[in-house]
Formats: sequence, C-alpha cells, structure tokens
Amino acid sequence: MEVFGLSIKRRGKGASLSPVDNRGGWWGIIREAFAGAWQQNVEVRLDTVLTYHAVYACVTLIATDIAKLRIKLVSQDAGGIWSEVDSPSFSPVLRKPNRFQNRIKFVEQWIVSKLINGNTYVLKVRDNRNVVTALYILDASRVKPLVAPDGSVFYELQRDELSGVSQDNVTVPARDIIHDTMVALYHPLVGVSPIHACGLAAVQGIRIQNNSAQFFGNGSNPGGILTAPGKIDEATAARLKAHWDANYTGANVGKVAVLGDDLKYEPMSVNAVDAQLIEQLKWTAETVCSCFHVPPYMAGIGSMPTYNNIEALNQQYYTQCLQGLIESLELCLDEGLELPKPYGTELDLDGLLRMDTATQFQSIANGIKGGFLAPNEGRKRLDLPPLKGGDTVYLQQQQFSIEAIADRDADKPFSKPTEPTAPSPQKEEEPSAADAAERFASGLQLKALQRFNYV
Repeated sequence: MEVFGLSIKRRGKGASLSPVDNRGGWWGIIREAFAGAWQQNVEVRLDTVLTYHAVYACVTLIATDIAKLRIKLVSQDAGGIWSEVDSPSFSPVLRKPNRFQNRIKFVEQWIVSKLINGNTYVLKVRDNRNVVTALYILDASRVKPLVAPDGSVFYELQRDELSGVSQDNVTVPARDIIHDTMVALYHPLVGVSPIHACGLAAVQGIRIQNNSAQFFGNGSNPGGILTAPGKIDEATAARLKAHWDANYTGANVGKVAVLGDDLKYEPMSVNAVDAQLIEQLKWTAETVCSCFHVPPYMAGIGSMPTYNNIEALNQQYYTQCLQGLIESLELCLDEGLELPKPYGTELDLDGLLRMDTATQFQSIANGIKGGFLAPNEGRKRLDLPPLKGGDTVYLQQQQFSIEAIADRDADKPFSKPTEPTAPSPQKEEEPSAADAAERFASGLQLKALQRFNYV
C-alpha cells in the first residue's frame, strides 16, 4: 500500500490485532454522561454540545492562542543554552507542515482535535532520506489504535483523500503516526476530552436557551390552562383548546380573549425569575470553563478581575490551561520528526505573555542595568535595529564584597591626616676667608669692566 507515493507495509492476515477500549468515544457520543445514562438512552452528542457558546468559546480560545505562537527550531550548545537555528532538513516542515495548511491552521486543527475528541492523530510523510517532509492531521473518528500480541502499536486508518489515505482499513505502524492524547482515563492510547465531564452541563445550558427562545417566541407569556366551573366533555375541551391555540398563541399572542361561561385562564409555567434562569445558565457555562481550565472572564462569562495586571492574568491562564498542551505539542514534534541531538522545537511564548508598554520598557531597562541584557538585545525585543557598540553588557560598579571593604578599612582610609609643620628658617653660615677673598676679587673685576665700557 502506498501513501503519497511511499510504500507502507500492511500487517499480514495471520497476525491478530486487537482494538483498544474505545470508551473515550470515537463515534461522537459520550455514552455515560452520568451514572445510568446508557440505560436511560441519554446521549450527549458532540455535534450538539459544540453549539453551546461556552464550549465553542473555550475550544476556539485555547486553539487560537496556541496556534498564534511561532514554532522555533532550536539547538542546545555546550553551555546548555538553547538558540534558534535553521536546518534544511527540519525547518521547512515547521514553516509549512503540508500542502494545504500553514503552521497556524495546522496547530489550530491539532489542538481542536485534541480538545474535542481527546486524541490527535498526525500522519507523517517521509522522503527518500527517511526525513519527515509533511504532516497531515487525520480525522480522529476515522482512526483506531490497535495492539499486537507482542505489545506493538498500530493504527487502522479509514479513507481520507485530503490526507493522502486512498484506501479503507489501512494499518500503519506507530512510527508513521504522531499520537497526542488528552488525559487517558481508561486506556493509555485513548485520551478523554474535557467534554466528557462537561457535556451534561452543556446540554442543560442548551435546553435552557431553547426554553428561553420558546418563551420569548410566545410573546414572553407562559402557558396556562382554561378552567370551567362545571364539567365539560372531551369534545368541548378539544374545541376550546383548538380555538385558543389558533387565536391566542404564536403570532397572535397579546390579543384580547373573550371568555364566557365563567371560563378562567390561569398560567401554569414557571417564569424565568422563579426558575432563576440566568443563574442556572451562568452555572452551566462556568462548569464548562472549569473543565477546560479557562478563566470564565476570558470566555465572556462573569466580570473582569478588578486588579489591573495583564501580565499576571496571562501568566495564570498560561500555567493552568495552556502550558500542558504546549509542552505536549513540543514533545510530540520532537519525537515525531525524530530530531537528533541537540535539536528541539519550542513555541515562542512572547506572542502570548506580552506585557503592556510601560512594563515592557521597564523590564528591558532593568535587564540592561542589571547586566543581564545587552542594549541591542533589548532593542531586538522592540523590533529596533542594532546600534554600534550595543552588543556589550554594561554593569555599574557600586557594590563590593565584605572582604574587600575589610581590606580597605585595614589601611585606615578614613583616618584624619596630620597637618604639615612649617620648616624653621635656617641660619646662613658665615663665608670662609677664601670665599670672601674670591667674592672681593670678582667685584673689583666687574667694576673695571664697567668702567672701560666692556660690560
């Protein structure tokens, strides 16, 4: 069997492959929304649950937030530092995973399949070098994990022309599939969607909305009963009901009804205030958000937090909701692309944990002052070109160790200097007789020269 022109060996007829337990639901049905739901024929269908606003908001929010993060190919140097690199073997498939999807739509479909179905199956396409050149996300409802008697894992694929699977019941080995699962509650190869836990709340919310739509479609008037003081036969009751439905319901709501024979109209439905409609609808939406680990305010439910710290709110959302999905995606890509050491993949979190302008400038300035960043590294974060001399890390010399201060104090640098004393005047010594005679002779010679105008 060939997929994209490459040969894939199929399992022989003599070997038996056992399908794993599919209680996670491959057919779009959560069979046990509550204890006894299967016996009562209560089914929570995915196609119905996805129409609930809270489920749609959580799934699309998580998927688009992760999809907007750029996938980087990184390499670890001898010092343990990861730096972004480019490789002709691995970079192209990260930039363009397949022929009809860009990286954003590819990651978005990956996360959507994982959140809705609990499993993401990605078919790998290799070239003659055995290097993965394309990745195709399969329809989770058309893939079934199989386990051989020796423990080997295979996957049975149904026809999927868009992904290059042109035959039915194609069995491929696990090395050709990237399988990313949600928390596996029943079997290691079967992830369970969060909808398994919040599906019943979503159905309840849909029913509340449907009931509300019918209520307002009836002119915001509840149903009721017509009572008569005496006994009436079934024919008369049927006639009165037909007359009432035809003239005072639907588009005719609000018309004046004239009742005779002491007939009385009494409303019997519970109104929205008595049923606490808004509170019940909010509770179902918050239950959905709690299962997806999404803060309710981010899905448009409830009020915004009162404190103004965007970075802290985004950090909370990342740690409790996105981090596990992001780490799993990176690891699946590392193993699926069979990246050799020291290569790896990493999602650029700067697209998610962006700070406000004032905080961003302050953090960069503190990094440069603290000697952690070079000026050009800070400018790069602001998409500014580098400057000459900006690749040097600067640090002010303001602090000293206690030992250095002790050595300085040992030399008494702060002791008061002594005032210098004025030198005492020295008494001139009397010249000797020879010196006096020489000075006298010099004086006579000078006078003689001056007299004859030689000087």
